[in-house]
Amino acid sequence: MGRLATTEGLTDIQSEILKTIREFVDERIIPVAQELEHADEYPTEIIEGLKELGVFGLTIPEEFGGLGESLLTYALVVEEIARGWMSVSGVINTHFIVAYMLMQHGTEEQKAKYLPKMATGEVRGAFSMSEPGLGSDVSAVSTKATKLDDGSYSITGQKMWLTNGGTSTLVAVLCKSDEGADSVYKNMTTFLVEKEPGFGQTAQGITVPGKIDKMGYKGVETTELILEDHKISADQILGGTPGKGFFQMMDGVEVGRVNVAARACGLQIRAFELAIAYAQQRKTFGKPIAEHQAILFRLAEMGTKVEVSHNMMVRAARLKDSGQRMDVEAGMAKMVASEYANEVVEASFRIHGGYGYSKEYEIERIYRETAFMLIGEGTSDIQKMIIGRNLLKDYKA
Repeated sequence: MGRLATTEGLTDIQSEILKTIREFVDERIIPVAQELEHADEYPTEIIEGLKELGVFGLTIPEEFGGLGESLLTYALVVEEIARGWMSVSGVINTHFIVAYMLMQHGTEEQKAKYLPKMATGEVRGAFSMSEPGLGSDVSAVSTKATKLDDGSYSITGQKMWLTNGGTSTLVAVLCKSDEGADSVYKNMTTFLVEKEPGFGQTAQGITVPGKIDKMGYKGVETTELILEDHKISADQILGGTPGKGFFQMMDGVEVGRVNVAARACGLQIRAFELAIAYAQQRKTFGKPIAEHQAILFRLAEMGTKVEVSHNMMVRAARLKDSGQRMDVEAGMAKMVASEYANEVVEASFRIHGGYGYSKEYEIERIYRETAFMLIGEGTSDIQKMIIGRNLLKDYKA
């Protein structure tokens, strides 16, 4: 990848993991990404390869069969995978968030039940917070979990934008439960909902209607999740105590923002690689277009944005790994990386000229994929609200 987006201070194990993933991306993802993306085909062979490499259990502790690696390692792996094909990193992301939530908030029984199978990819996780009438206002969750006389619950509601909605077998679902405290943020509960992979009715009271057709982010399925009087045991409440769902979900979203920042960095890196290669091959007026000042300056700006995004993402991950709060840093990293990804990819698109508009060229696919980075895990406006409010607390007059 040249000199951009390198990371200092990695252990030998981290460096070896990244080397292995980079080789996998170059040999088994990039050569097939165009064909699979255009066909909107699920990358089964790629996913099986990532299972063999242990990626599904990358951050899961060794006692549960995982590799026990840090958020930083995971983010750098995601960056590499997104460089090959962003959709593949999306398959890993929601699985990772559910595993993280289990590690941080699950009961010992829940960890023992799910984490070993999640580490191998046998159990695949999905994360379900959003709803058709719900954007960034999580307090408006309407999916309802009603406690029954026998102590179990009945869940009814409609969820939206589930990545891995079809292939997942364990979904972390945020519901209103009317248990906890008076605050709307303290009467939400996260349930660990089990289902069979596939579409249609996948369990009693659970229906996954089908894939949502999207502009980009192809291959990986994005779905709705409809729950109609789905009976579930109280043992499936994440952490065992109702009323803590909002805070558990926000913890998951925080590391998810680092993940989206990493994906945006991967898209930038690939767009820059394609642009700088094309600019040295394409000639106008007797010399490569890279030697024209306008293109040279554009490449310089692109490279700088790649570096800034990468370093902000790394800093946020390292803060989380050290046990510190990083809601501001995660928000900053996500905002900067997604906005810069949009700018870097568009600059690469412009450098490619008319060829960039052709589906034969990678940059056309990357151009469509990048738009998702602007909205995934919260828009830039939401990140600005989070950042601004916290800065006001830190610099209180």
